[in-house]
Amino acid sequence: MKKQYRIKKQRDFQFVFKKGRSFANRQFVVYVKDKKEISHLRLGISVSKKLGNAVTRNKIKRRIRSFFQTHKDELKSTEYVVIARQPVPHMEYKEIEKSLLHVLKIAQCINNGGN
Repeated sequence: MKKQYRIKKQRDFQFVFKKGRSFANRQFVVYVKDKKEISHLRLGISVSKKLGNAVTRNKIKRRIRSFFQTHKDELKSTEYVVIARQPVPHMEYKEIEKSLLHVLKIAQCINNGGN
């Protein structure tokens, strides 16, 4: 993912946590903050050490990034922070995709009704 699409700084994460709205299901918590100045989505990912070693955490982050890369045209141009929960390390990509689509539909972040 290009640099302009990422949220990396702690203050940016805190801004989305404090000013944004949160939506959750069993696998993910998604914080959403509308930002008028940007014309594309921005993504921050948080995976706790409780979910596994570095290899497992990076695998989860790659899968989440891949989901947003694949579905970026369907999603609203806003800021997202995704927090992975416990069942995620044992899930396949298709299950992660289905779960993230579910949370984003609840958050009403999918344009044109999504898939």
